[in-house]
Parts: sequence; C-alpha cells; structure tokens
Amino acid sequence: MVVAVENGTMGSWREEEAPWAPRDAVERSVVLLVDENAAVIGEAGKLEAHQPPGTLHLAFSAFVYRSDGRLLLQRRSASKYHFPLHWANACCSHPGPGEDLVPSAERRVREELGVACALRPVGAFVYRATCPVSGLVEHELDHVLVGTTDEQPRPRPSEVAELRWVLADDVAAGRPDGAHAPWLSQALAIAEAGRAAEVDSGGAALPARRPVP
Repeated sequence: MVVAVENGTMGSWREEEAPWAPRDAVERSVVLLVDENAAVIGEAGKLEAHQPPGTLHLAFSAFVYRSDGRLLLQRRSASKYHFPLHWANACCSHPGPGEDLVPSAERRVREELGVACALRPVGAFVYRATCPVSGLVEHELDHVLVGTTDEQPRPRPSEVAELRWVLADDVAAGRPDGAHAPWLSQALAIAEAGRAAEVDSGGAALPARRPVP
C-alpha cells in the first residue's frame, strides 16, 4: 500500500484497486543507445546498459506540477534495481524502440502514477552516476519534460514507496529528508528554467492538447 502525502495524507491504494495499465505494459527491457551527438546507434538490454562503466542511452525525467506550483516527488520503491528509496522526480524511464519521446513519457506517467498529464520537453543533459546499493551505473542522455495536473496520483506500489508535493526550493534545501537521486537537482533546474521561460514568453502552462491515450 502506498501513502502519498503533502503535510498530510492524500490517499492510499491497493494495487488491485488503482487504474494502472497491465504489468507487462510498463516493463521496458530494451533501451536505445546513443552517441555523443544524441544519434541512436543501437539497442541493449536495460540491465546490460547499466553494467559498469555504463553505456550511454536515452532516458527521460518527467516533472509533474500542480496548478499551485508544487511539484510531485516520488520516493523510489525498495525493489528498484538502482537507487532504491531515493527521492526523485515524478517519473523516470526510457523510451523503447519505435517509441517517440513525449508519448512514451506520458504513457509511463499514467502507468506508474495513475494520472493523465500532457508533457512537453524543455531540455536535456548527460550524466553518469553509480548506485551505492547495486553498483549499477546510470549513463544517460536524459530528456526533461514538464506538465501540470490537479489529478490525485494513484501510484503503483511496486514502483513507488511514497509521493510528496513540494516546492522547488524544498528540493534545493535537501528536503524531503533522505537520499536524493543524483540526477534530481540538475533535471529540476532544467524543468524550472523551462517553466520560467514559458511564463516570460506569455505561454500557457500546458500545450492545448490531451495526453496520448
């Protein structure tokens, strides 16, 4: 059972109650390998790509905001193969072969968190980090996407240990307590800059469309 909180309880769900996709829909066993110019050069098994020293591959980090400006953090499940029980952004994953970035990220948010949220890309960066628990290595070209929803998350317990709505300044100050994923601060800076640029240009908070079904 997952309890999602924001200075209080948002809700708790049993896995059989929440409207997520079937389990096989969220298992991504293959990642796309890329070169230093971001060109796709091949495929590899997910665990194979994360063996030391790590093979550069394509990934995404989705940041989900509420209309009041708070962003959703998840504490990764203890069963995650790397960085378990670390606080991270709302959703992270890898687009698979034949998948476009934005639809892949929107589907993954829905599968993992139980919410429909239209996303847009705001930047990308490359990082490498070694998990202190498993020894596996993340070496990713990480695309950052942002979106806004006021739906109540209904997270998959096998993926998410805890959810929390926070301010960006809370993350910069090291909150919530506990380990933070090594990509979180850099990805959040890109997400915040992307949102600020949109406001400065007079754009809407979200593209005028619905997420993919």
